Amino acid sequence: MPATASRLSVFTESVIRGTTRLANQHGAINLSQGFPDFDPPEELLKALEKATRGPFHQYAVTWGAPRFREALARKIQRFSGLPIDPDRHLVTTCGSTEAMMVAMMTACNPGDKVVVFSPFYENYAADAILSGAEPIYVPLHPPDFGFVLEDLVKAFEQKPKAIIVCNPSNPTGKVFTREELLTILRLAEEHDAFVITDEPYEHIVYAPHEHVHFAALPGAFERTITCNSLSKTYSITGWRLGYVQAAPEVIAQARKVHDFLTVGAAAPLQEAAVAGLELPDSYYHELQALYARKKEVFLEHLRATGLPFTEPQGAYYVMLDISPMGFKDDTEASERFIKEAGVAGVAGSSFFREPVHHLIRFHFAKKEETLHAAGERLRKYTSGKM
Repeated sequence: MPATASRLSVFTESVIRGTTRLANQHGAINLSQGFPDFDPPEELLKALEKATRGPFHQYAVTWGAPRFREALARKIQRFSGLPIDPDRHLVTTCGSTEAMMVAMMTACNPGDKVVVFSPFYENYAADAILSGAEPIYVPLHPPDFGFVLEDLVKAFEQKPKAIIVCNPSNPTGKVFTREELLTILRLAEEHDAFVITDEPYEHIVYAPHEHVHFAALPGAFERTITCNSLSKTYSITGWRLGYVQAAPEVIAQARKVHDFLTVGAAAPLQEAAVAGLELPDSYYHELQALYARKKEVFLEHLRATGLPFTEPQGAYYVMLDISPMGFKDDTEASERFIKEAGVAGVAGSSFFREPVHHLIRFHFAKKEETLHAAGERLRKYTSGKM
């Protein structure tokens, strides 16, 4: 048998999705893979039912159904202030996962370098390797997971083609400040690099923190490739609807990559999703309040365990420090939490370039009763009462 591609030997299958499979096997409450256990807005469900009876069962326009892109452009402009042309600035993708791959393959040639903050969402390293790029890792430091300017300057001195910025961040919940983003922009301008942003948690931010759209910073639009999705904002992770937003010259190239990766996102789902994109501002205020409440419910249980954790500024993840429990490492801890406590979290080492083996990432995008059930199990397990 011929050997498979050598680049596949340097990364594994997704640890997150693998943890979900283990959780399902043992009947654990799944706080590993970040998807809700509650329905999308009723407006979306009704629109989906209607779309299944409409003429939307064949290919849409490859880079996105016109009605979807038009609604998306209006929504982006409403929140970022950017004048988005649906025909020149957008490509609809199969989730932000494809959007990131499209962005990487559009920006980078094989052998180019890409700056990645660590900890990072696990796809980023794989995206770099699959596109032939070399990651340059810059550590983020707890408790606020900020970067040290000297570290970032040294990374840019290696002449990267791009930097990846996840904001709000998965897995840490960090929300980058405007000042931090302006520093990144200044260095990208100085070294003529793209800034690839991943922003699916843009509407899940906790006061007093605020999300800043990187592309809307002064002078940033021409070098920013924004990746985003509808998954988290509308609780439709299974619909796999995302997009790339960039300058027309970049989008013209991104369309080529997208066309030959997936041809196009699901046509009936694009039609139905328009109803979500047209929801009023009140929906987004209620979404923030909903997740702020879920955060407090879950963190109250974590406080009762006595284990350290970093409170998230945005997104819906929290990193729990399990070092006081005496496990060999986070992989052992994750497996034992699933099998013995009945709660699934992701081994934190899968997000770090550095040798960090004392953290478990949990998410709280669940019904309150689910969070209470998981919290009670964690409290009993950590106190030795199970």
